[in-house]
Amino acid sequence: MAKDPSSSNQAATASQAPRALGAPGLSLWNRIMSEYRIEDCGGLEILTQACQALDRAEGLRGEIERDGEVLRLGDTIKDHPALKHELANRAFIVRTLVRLGLNFEPVRAAVGRPGYGGIGLRS
Repeated sequence: MAKDPSSSNQAATASQAPRALGAPGLSLWNRIMSEYRIEDCGGLEILTQACQALDRAEGLRGEIERDGEVLRLGDTIKDHPALKHELANRAFIVRTLVRLGLNFEPVRAAVGRPGYGGIGLRS
């Protein structure tokens, strides 16, 4: 029997991350879900991937901080090998958020603070 998509409660599950996330990823998830409405499974999966990439990037950042951004091996100085992976994860996050359309300010239900001077006033 085919599952009726209208019978599932997507709103209740969309607010919770579908997989376990670390603190940085969960923070990103909560901030985005509080400002934007993402309910489709594709969008939720894309956001989940971005949040997992943030967890990975922050883990790599911890290793880089611990070891130093450059490694001295005898007379040779090399970049930490995790630098390129951290940068790749952060670039993935930014590209993913843009693809989700999250680079625009969310539409607010309430009217914001009026502009300076009001309507029709000239200086």
